[in-house]
Amino acid sequence: MARYTGPVCRQCRRAGEKLFLKGERCFTPKCGVEKRRKTPGDQQPRRRRASDWAIQLREKQKARQSYGVLERQFRRYFGDALRMQGATGENLMQLLERRLDNVIYRIGFADSRAQARQRVLHGHFTVNGRKVNIPSYRVRPGEMIAWKQSSKDAQFGQDAVRSVGQRPLPEWIEFDRSEMTAMITRNPEPSDIDSKIETRMVVEFYSR
Repeated sequence: MARYTGPVCRQCRRAGEKLFLKGERCFTPKCGVEKRRKTPGDQQPRRRRASDWAIQLREKQKARQSYGVLERQFRRYFGDALRMQGATGENLMQLLERRLDNVIYRIGFADSRAQARQRVLHGHFTVNGRKVNIPSYRVRPGEMIAWKQSSKDAQFGQDAVRSVGQRPLPEWIEFDRSEMTAMITRNPEPSDIDSKIETRMVVEFYSR
């Protein structure tokens, strides 16, 4: 399955809520969900009740689109979560949160996960002093994330540095403002994840 390249606001409208895929635009009146609340493609509201499978599929798609991963990647994450100890849904969300592009977004070095993914692909960040250009890289406790010096000195890097702090920083990330570096202190816990994804529905979808 190829990566979705259409208007991402349609994904938010399909989910019926904001997935914050457009960065700052999602907080303005220009947000697609605010301007057009109707589900894309629907000329008239459906009268029949959605099936359990449809509800589970919608929740799975919402989780997948929020973190910007493909179906095969998402299924692999679910398989890894299934083999881990503990609740599968919580394990799944922890694995998604530990993606490097998500961590860059959580810190505030990017306005959206899509922008964070692009900047990681372009090699603008280092992990423990080593350049990492893999967005799905899974961070671990004790690792230090920083800008590559040449990227930090560039105009887009300076703009990103100035915008840090506009969003709340997760408790599992420790940020050093003087050095503009972030330390992963521990793995994220369910209470640290602010997404509104019903993980039980996702588990039920793959457990059919």
